[in-house]
Amino acid sequence: MLNFAAVLCVATIYVRYKQVHALNPEGNCIIRLNKAGLVLGLLSCLGLSLVANFQKTTFFIVHVCGAVLTFGMGSLYMFVQTILSYQMQPKIHGKQVFWIRLLAVIWCGVSAFSMLTCSSLLYSGSFGTDVVQKLHWNPKDKGYVLHMITTAAEWSMSFSFFGFFLTYIRDFQKISLRVEANLHGLTLYDTAPCPISNERTRLLSRDF
Repeated sequence: MLNFAAVLCVATIYVRYKQVHALNPEGNCIIRLNKAGLVLGLLSCLGLSLVANFQKTTFFIVHVCGAVLTFGMGSLYMFVQTILSYQMQPKIHGKQVFWIRLLAVIWCGVSAFSMLTCSSLLYSGSFGTDVVQKLHWNPKDKGYVLHMITTAAEWSMSFSFFGFFLTYIRDFQKISLRVEANLHGLTLYDTAPCPISNERTRLLSRDF
């Protein structure tokens, strides 16, 4: 499920990148921010795939690195996209979209701070060395409260990502994706120029 979600996130991030690039072909600052957002988003998706394929109890270091990429780069991606929304208002973006995305970034930041603080205290060694491998927690266990806060903050951060992606709905309603086929020959073996005009078909059965 996480690998499938990572693929969908890559597609969403790339479509958003192409949309901003088409809207602002001459804005140097916006173009740089747009490229930075693409790189940060792709790194976050890579981290999500690492989290999915390397379990915490088996490959703890790789799992943590994937989580850092997912949440760290994902948070930066949201921040960059919020700056882009601010830069493009009011001609391209409405102010309402900017404020909604800013609230999502603040939500993500509060969740990230809570998760980092509680997880650092939990894994500091004060609650034993078997905390990393522990799967089942009881309310009487040491560090139970910190564990619950960390888990809740992690889920809260994930939902802030989902909420931020939902703000793309209105933006993506303004575009459609198509496939352009360029024919360079009459057959697969013919290298002569093809007189047939190019054919454009929809990428999907309906527009976004």
